Amino acid sequence: MQVAVIQQANTASIEENKARLAQNIADCAQKGAQLIVLQELHNSLYFCQTEDVGVFDLAETIPGASTEFYGKLAKQHRVVLVSSLFEKRATGLYHNTAVVFENDGSIAGMYRKMHIPDDPGFYEKFYFTPGDLGFSPIETSVGKLGVLVCWDQWYPEAARLMALAGADILIYPTAIGWDMRDSNDERERQRNAWITVQRGHAVANGLPLVAVNRVGIEYAPKQQIESINFWGNSFVAGPQGELLFEAPTDSEINQVVDVDLKRSENVRRIWPFLRDRRIDAYSEMSKRFRD
Repeated sequence: MQVAVIQQANTASIEENKARLAQNIADCAQKGAQLIVLQELHNSLYFCQTEDVGVFDLAETIPGASTEFYGKLAKQHRVVLVSSLFEKRATGLYHNTAVVFENDGSIAGMYRKMHIPDDPGFYEKFYFTPGDLGFSPIETSVGKLGVLVCWDQWYPEAARLMALAGADILIYPTAIGWDMRDSNDERERQRNAWITVQRGHAVANGLPLVAVNRVGIEYAPKQQIESINFWGNSFVAGPQGELLFEAPTDSEINQVVDVDLKRSENVRRIWPFLRDRRIDAYSEMSKRFRD
């Protein structure tokens, strides 16, 4: 399968961001992409750096204007498209939601982000209600997509549950970066940890994995200070964690990567982790902590 990664730096103009995404989607389709993955909350700047009730005006219903926009692009270019939207489910109820479009423009399925962070510069709990759709792969013409979102990528349980539900590939739209005060050594530790844990999910589940991050420096809303330097480094890994593609940390890129979904069958035959799981001994996993 030809999988495309679009790593983009955003501006304060939603219309400009969407127009550039439309151009990038067209570029990837022209290069032969069958599946295109966009970064987390790609329509706007990353607004979770601060807590501001006015930001809820950005949220949209699903279906709505953005699903119509991206659905038309998926249909026009005959691609399966993974998007990431700020969903208004009801007044006062909002989600960080990935929407997958089939290549005929229809909505193939949705995933609402399950793990919601609350850290300096990433105040997502103020905006998003934890997802309630579970860990269910989305059926498409290119396979079953195990779509998760950003903070989910640190949790092996999420990847495992997608694998157990039959996912053919793990996909992580992402918005992650460095605090501008971090030392260079700390930056490298964080970036390497991010890559390593996800490659581990690919290995542990015998599945290819796609992680798409934004890039560039974004200022905190209403503050003229440099807050987050999004580190890009979008990548595609194979079912043994091998890197098939790795984007730069400081520039935009559209990249189409050849992913062999059949390799998972062979890898799982020599590394049968699912066979040897001791499901009879894992009951303690459902506890918050073992006191």
